[in-house]
Amino acid sequence: MINLAQLSNTHRPSKKRHRVGRGMGSKCGKTCGRGVKGDKARSGYKNHFGQEGGQIPLYKKLPTRGFTNGAFKKEVFAINLGMIDKLFSDGEAVTLQALQEMGYAPRRAPALKVLSEGELSKKVTVAANFFSKAAEEKLKKSGISFQQVSA
Repeated sequence: MINLAQLSNTHRPSKKRHRVGRGMGSKCGKTCGRGVKGDKARSGYKNHFGQEGGQIPLYKKLPTRGFTNGAFKKEVFAINLGMIDKLFSDGEAVTLQALQEMGYAPRRAPALKVLSEGELSKKVTVAANFFSKAAEEKLKKSGISFQQVSA
């Protein structure tokens, strides 16, 4: 059976690398496509985005408008009922700490939210900060105990 590593490009020949600074006959000798004089023509030049010499950069001149929620946004780790069914066995407690110990949830996750995707057939106890309405209904219908924990 063939796999991606065995495939080769049979339609187009690979382009040769353009070697600059190899004499006038190479079409890219002398200044090597850098133009004449100035910072950009020198070796070691790095373009610092937004830098305009001594002038105030444009992004600092423009007014800030609107509102960003970045300072107030709370990150929440979400997990579906179907994933809980795969990860846990009967009688276990589903908590953020348990998911972190398994390596499934990130260590810095501040809160856990349970979503309704999939089915949960195992009898586990779920302790989370948030539940979607559909997840709550599914848990009640299947008789699985759950509690909302404050963050």
